[in-house]
Amino acid sequence: MRNWLLPEYVEDILPTEALHIEALRRQMVDLLYRHGYQLVNPPLLEYVESLLSGSGSDMDLQMFKVIDQFSGRMMGLRADMTPQVARIDAHLLNCEGITRLCYASSVLRTTQSGLTGTREPLQIGAELYGHAGLESDIEIQRLMLQCLAISGANKVHLDLGHVGVFRGLIETANISSELETELFNSLQAKDTTALKSLDAELSGCIDKPVRQALMLLPEFYGDKKVLVRMHKLLSDYPAIRLALDELATVEKELASEVDSIAFDLADLRGYHYHSGMVFAAYAKGCSNAIALGGRYDEIGKAFGRARPATGFSMDLRELSKLIKPKTYPRGVLAPYDNQDKNLQQTIDQLRSSGEIVVIELPGHKGNKHTFNCDRQLVLKNTSWIVETLKND
Repeated sequence: MRNWLLPEYVEDILPTEALHIEALRRQMVDLLYRHGYQLVNPPLLEYVESLLSGSGSDMDLQMFKVIDQFSGRMMGLRADMTPQVARIDAHLLNCEGITRLCYASSVLRTTQSGLTGTREPLQIGAELYGHAGLESDIEIQRLMLQCLAISGANKVHLDLGHVGVFRGLIETANISSELETELFNSLQAKDTTALKSLDAELSGCIDKPVRQALMLLPEFYGDKKVLVRMHKLLSDYPAIRLALDELATVEKELASEVDSIAFDLADLRGYHYHSGMVFAAYAKGCSNAIALGGRYDEIGKAFGRARPATGFSMDLRELSKLIKPKTYPRGVLAPYDNQDKNLQQTIDQLRSSGEIVVIELPGHKGNKHTFNCDRQLVLKNTSWIVETLKND
């Protein structure tokens, strides 16, 4: 094996794609900045205990781990930035009221996401802390959709779920934690056969409408009729009614901003840390979700301060594939002459206007076309002007 070969699902990003990704990153960070989201950049490496606090516990198997040579403690390479940002809000900033934070940097994972995914996503996202109302859920989802518009996502489909539905159903029942885990796993996998096998165990400890709802939960996927069916089935349960009403409100607010919206009441992704609405965005040409998010009100508790929170994240590398990148910009070739002040002034002016100017170092005059330039600076009388670079 050649020593320079990269591990599976780890790859170099070449100039054209790298420039395209960086342009997306800048535009999205600027958008978040204009909406009041302050940029933070947590460390790539932390003690495992910190990275696994709060929402991070679900990422244990996704995390690369190493031994710290200074302390002997186990350290991890972050697999997700959400718990790090929550730590910053709860422990370092420690602000009262609402805090808006955003981030854009690499994470590392032991396995890839999807068939063509990478183990080094370039994660960008936004988190809003300190507001428990539905207004902040709508703000975050609307901001996510605006970021997707920048990336060129076409025919965006939004899936909405709410862990409060399943949680509300479980809270009405007197079941063991083991049975709850079996139910959760079956629903997460949408395994109706496994669910039916649990029906007998549930019959003695759950009301019939609740048991019926649990059995049918994988089928509760689709348009607004899903919410109407669930309302009719469980209208006597306030917590579940509230969750359904929140989903209906968000659908009404965002319907005009996406191509389609569906409800998935069996979506239990992140059930152990999400506390309310969850969402996933899809786009034409992508089999996997291109953006994920939700509410996770207890995440800051692990860092000493529980705060209402909602946010989203997406992979810039995946988003960059939605639009074919333009060819790398061509530049202007300038001769090497460190004594000519007029030449240097012209070069500075061109660069200030956004042009790429490449200085032709001595010894390369016969290779002008290897510099990715299509123009050159030529001295005419006493002025330097830009001309098309001709073939020699």
